[in-house]
Amino acid sequence: MDSKDVSEKIYPSGYEPKETTSIDTNVRNQLLDQILKSSPTEFINTDLFTVMSKRRSTRKFTDKIVETAKIDKIIAAADTAPTAGNFQGFEIFYVKSPEKKQQLVEACNNQPYVNAPVVLVYCKNPSRVKLDFPEEILKKFAIQDATLAAAYSQLAAQALGLSSIWIGMFDEQKVMQIIDTDLIPSSILCIGYPKQDKFPKPRRNLQELVHTVW
Repeated sequence: MDSKDVSEKIYPSGYEPKETTSIDTNVRNQLLDQILKSSPTEFINTDLFTVMSKRRSTRKFTDKIVETAKIDKIIAAADTAPTAGNFQGFEIFYVKSPEKKQQLVEACNNQPYVNAPVVLVYCKNPSRVKLDFPEEILKKFAIQDATLAAAYSQLAAQALGLSSIWIGMFDEQKVMQIIDTDLIPSSILCIGYPKQDKFPKPRRNLQELVHTVW
């Protein structure tokens, strides 16, 4: 896979680096580092276990606009997720149009919270995975890549004082038409400031969850 192939699809729409005459392969990593290291406008919780323990699915968001710097960090976090062969077999569609958000509500079984301040659609792109495996394996890699990317974004949102809900029930074809792509969506992440904090719900006992194999 040559450098041209890598640079063509490595950024979400609107997040491409400025054009340069150099073909420096470190440009992408420099951009990512700049986003992740930029000074936060608000406190960021950097304790991973605290972030995970406080994450809740939120279905009611305030009308407060999510700062661009935070959205950048959420998308940059997806870029850090592990992927098969490091080929990043996924794409992110950042939906800004109010009309398209409303269409997504209908495509997502009329779940009203899909019309959130920030809506990110994570799609599988197995064509990016340049590994010598059968097509069905590459598709499996792509859905794993897209899922990990969305999970990293979700945790980043929580760390930034935001909340989110993961949408998995939707009409794939309708979503594809709305965002104008031939890539199959794997999940939709809806993000914003929560109207209220939620208390933790009971979870399974680890003894029931974990099975030791000798």
